[in-house]
Amino acid sequence: MHLEILTPEKKIFEGDVTIATFPGADGSFQVMDNHAPLISLLKEGMVEYKGKEVKNNLKITGGVVEVLGNKTILLADKVVD
Repeated sequence: MHLEILTPEKKIFEGDVTIATFPGADGSFQVMDNHAPLISLLKEGMVEYKGKEVKNNLKITGGVVEVLGNKTILLADKVVD
């Protein structure tokens, strides 16, 4: 699936991944290839994504994630270093 991670300041990541984990408002959840469409609020926590050529973790302060048509877009309030 294609993943984009954006903040108001810049694009953090764009590429293909096989799995992504998000800190949902009601608990952590994972998204994989061909996941059902969804929109979810995110709380502060860790976002983890993995693919054939990438594996990364980053901490966000909150945001929104949309999954539609094998494309996932994360709009993060802020990414904490």
